[in-house]
Amino acid sequence: MSYTPTEWRTVEPFSEKAREQAQSHPERRDLFLCHAWDDRENSAKELYGHLKSNGASVWFSEEDLPLGSLMIREIDRGLRNSRVGIVLVTPALLASIEAAGVAEKELAVLLSTRRVIPVLHGVDFDELNDVSPMLASHAGLNTKGSSLDHVAAKVAAAAAALPTS
Repeated sequence: MSYTPTEWRTVEPFSEKAREQAQSHPERRDLFLCHAWDDRENSAKELYGHLKSNGASVWFSEEDLPLGSLMIREIDRGLRNSRVGIVLVTPALLASIEAAGVAEKELAVLLSTRRVIPVLHGVDFDELNDVSPMLASHAGLNTKGSSLDHVAAKVAAAAAALPTS
C-alpha cells in the first residue's frame, strides 16, 4: 500500500510506535485473527500472510499455539495481547458460530472490546447479520470486488494508525 506524503506524515508516528512496542513487548500484537478451524489452511493462512507482508504483527493460531499447550489458554493470552480483532467471516465461520465452537468464544471476547473488524470472504453482510447482528453492526471489509491482499493492506494500515497504549 502506498501513501501520499501527507498520509505518511500522519501514519509514520504510529508506525514507529508500533515498531518500538514490538521490540519491547514481543508478546503484543497489532491484530488477532479469528477464523474458523476449516479455514486455517486456506483463506485464514492467506490473510495472515498478506497482513504480515503489510507490516502488521498478527496473532494466528497456526503460528502461535505451541505444541502441547492448552489451546484455550493460549487463545486467551493472544486476545489479551492484541490491539484489534480481525474476524474472517466465511461460510465455515458462520457455521462455527452457530455450533458454539471456539471461534464463537473468540468472537464474544472481541465484540466486548469494540475493536473488531469483520472481513467478509465468500459471504455478505445479510448472511452475517442472520448469524451475528452484533458483528454485522461493525464497519468491515468485503473481498467481493477486492482481493484479500488489498483488504489486508487496508486492515494493516488501520491497525498501524491506532494509538498504542
